[in-house]
Amino acid sequence: MRFVFFGVGAIGGGMAARLALSGHDVIGIARGAQLDAIRESGLRVRTPESDDIARFPCVGSPDEISFRTDDVIFLTMKTQDTKSALESLEKCGIRQQPVVCAQNGIENERLALRLFENVYGAVVMMPADYIKPGEVVINCGPKLGVFNIGRYPEGSDSMAEAICRALDAAGFAGFPEADVMPGKYGKLLMNLSNVLDAAAGDAARKSQLAEAAREEAEAVLKAAGISVTKGFRHDDLMQITPVPGIQRTGSSSQQSLVRKSGSIETNYLNGEIVLLGRLHGVPVPVNAFLCDLGRRLVAEGVEPGSLSVEQLQRDFEKAGKA
Repeated sequence: MRFVFFGVGAIGGGMAARLALSGHDVIGIARGAQLDAIRESGLRVRTPESDDIARFPCVGSPDEISFRTDDVIFLTMKTQDTKSALESLEKCGIRQQPVVCAQNGIENERLALRLFENVYGAVVMMPADYIKPGEVVINCGPKLGVFNIGRYPEGSDSMAEAICRALDAAGFAGFPEADVMPGKYGKLLMNLSNVLDAAAGDAARKSQLAEAAREEAEAVLKAAGISVTKGFRHDDLMQITPVPGIQRTGSSSQQSLVRKSGSIETNYLNGEIVLLGRLHGVPVPVNAFLCDLGRRLVAEGVEPGSLSVEQLQRDFEKAGKA
């Protein structure tokens, strides 16, 4: 079994590095400064208990890989980049290989199933940072991440079990899951405050706007008849744990702003609630406002964490009166 990581950022980089260090065959697909750094010096992965350099092949495009029948392909890019990534894999002749969506949101699996038969969903609990090219920081312990993995739309099999065993051996905790999507919706509820964290820092996660976004989403999911669970947490196995000498950056959305990546995943987090709300006749003013906020953060180049919760609340109230 060879693991192919399409996207070698915080999640993909951390997983690839730890799997490579534990002796698994790994190849990465990266871009820009991250690709250059990995090719030149390997990928440094820092955890609360270790600091290692992982070396594994890394390419800039899937067409540089001679894919094998025993490849397991992990999608670890942001959702806004998934469609083009899947199309590039299709052009490379990928057909039966497992495609694992280790990403936030629930759109990725639907996109993948249009093209590939063996699609797996993964609920990812792994607080990791990628800010500096060539370095990933995993901010948790004792396990370095928890993954619930199952076939999409449902079912488990020997492949899910084998992937989880490999993750276990690399310092993570993997759980085969016959019904993975309720957990992905549960994780979606957690991620609705990512854009608030990006705009106004960690305190915004506990704000009135954050709570209103979750309540709105719960009403939408109920109206849509969608099952939700929080059973993926496994807090006994993994807690946020500081890495010596490193200050954690924040959510994946905040990291996108820090790196000035030019995009943010809000339309596939809060935007999923907006879509479902509009489909099922449930008002979604809070999540619609947060989608607008995400677009504003990118378009105006807003400094991460520079806005206040009070200002955001006023902006929301003003938008409601407009």
